Amino acid sequence: MSADTTGSTVNANINHFNILRQPVITEKSYAGTGTANQYTFRVARTATKTQVKAAVEAIFEVNVEKVQVINMPTKPKRRGAHSGIRSGYRKAVVRLAEGESLDMAEEV
Repeated sequence: MSADTTGSTVNANINHFNILRQPVITEKSYAGTGTANQYTFRVARTATKTQVKAAVEAIFEVNVEKVQVINMPTKPKRRGAHSGIRSGYRKAVVRLAEGESLDMAEEV
């Protein structure tokens, strides 16, 4: 039996996938993909800018120019007599180098 010689190398490990939770697909985040070459992700609460940059570069094999991290607050919610809170989260806006793009945002 021979080894796989397709030439595809995966530099990402399980820690990179634990940092990036899911892409944020909203009208506002989608508008940034075309004009500013920015992509938005929900990330782990403990993720730093350098960890997010390393995860995006390893998973998608692109060059990251800038990372902005935002802590989204919890919000109170009511439905009739029942009250509760919507949990907060952390998101990262990643700007890619010129000429780079992510295929996952174009599929949605």
